[in-house]
Amino acid sequence: MFVCSCFGITEQQVKRHAADGACTPRQIASACKAGTDCGGCVRRIQALLGRGACPRREQIAERPPVLVTAAATPVHRLGDAA
Repeated sequence: MFVCSCFGITEQQVKRHAADGACTPRQIASACKAGTDCGGCVRRIQALLGRGACPRREQIAERPPVLVTAAATPVHRLGDAA
């Protein structure tokens, strides 16, 4: 069944790209252009990807948050030696 009629992308193709690591509609679009013309298929792509379908999301959720403070970032001003 077609997901994106603008580019002729099927459910199988979207699932194959997802199996290859595409976890978001944007990544699917990068892989096959689905969702980049009229946008009518983006919700269907989201549904095919499902919530939590990406193993990287689970790994990211398990990591502690990274905090960056202004003091940790060096400030370079014009004329300073690099």
